[in-house]
Amino acid sequence: MNSVVVKNITKTYGKVKAVDDVSFEVKKGELFGLIGPDGSGKTSIFRILTTLLLADGGTATVEGHDVIKDYQVIRNRVGYMPGKFSLYQDLTVQENLHFFATIFGTTIQKNYDLIKDIYDQIKPFSDRRAGKLSGGMKQKLALCCALIHKPDVLFLDEPTTGVDVVSRKEFWEMLNKLKQQNITIVVSTPYMDEAKLCDRIALIQNGKIMSIDDPAEIVQNFPKQLFAVKAKDIYKLLKDLRSDSEVESCYAFGEFMHVTLSSNDNEEDRVKKIAEKYHPEDLEIKKITPNIEDVFIRLMQEQNQLTETADGK
Repeated sequence: MNSVVVKNITKTYGKVKAVDDVSFEVKKGELFGLIGPDGSGKTSIFRILTTLLLADGGTATVEGHDVIKDYQVIRNRVGYMPGKFSLYQDLTVQENLHFFATIFGTTIQKNYDLIKDIYDQIKPFSDRRAGKLSGGMKQKLALCCALIHKPDVLFLDEPTTGVDVVSRKEFWEMLNKLKQQNITIVVSTPYMDEAKLCDRIALIQNGKIMSIDDPAEIVQNFPKQLFAVKAKDIYKLLKDLRSDSEVESCYAFGEFMHVTLSSNDNEEDRVKKIAEKYHPEDLEIKKITPNIEDVFIRLMQEQNQLTETADGK
């Protein structure tokens, strides 16, 4: 059974098409990731699925309920953690939890088995105002409030943005424990390294889904051999390689450049020969395995080329 079904959803703000004919399905009990940068349409999709925003076209269901006709049912069956911390900053941790429990006609004690791991971490700060918590603790409190009524589906919009590395790691560990309790989790993130922590992901850019699959399969389908190239004057070499007809793509990636060739020649010697035309000294070249970010950049470039072609017609 699918917990979430999205079919041809569109949403436009003025002249900007924020969500462009988006379709995907999330299976029951799955941890599904919507991966893309700011402005790619993730939040609009989340707001449509949590019945806070009406789509311009298309249909969507959550646990079999239509997001328009059955909005009240959906609101009682989902948990939503928006990207911006939205709890009451002047209320204490305990007061926020009690408030959300009361809204849903439940108590912390009734659902303690579900929120135990998270609640026990924030309990020592029960009397502290939410606005005075650290980023990581705010994140845990918001998650606890989203879970207080035992939702069937949990929507988390960029939950780890702005928190430290340790808190990010702890948060994903908590999500894995929640998934074991058969809660469907839909999470959005701009962090490509978090993609591999999901069962399946959808890569989104400019409101369009570019690829949907499990992370390993998406990486495996990268069509070219990828090379990492490093040189003393890396910026000059980057410009020169981008202008070379034998180079298909070249972009900065940390202290290296990631390069693919136009041909199917997969040998380092070929890349070295091309690079040496511009930068004969201090070259470091090696074959590498692509990651999700490499796939995203490639798909984004292909999307841009298609858009430019369409605009030129």
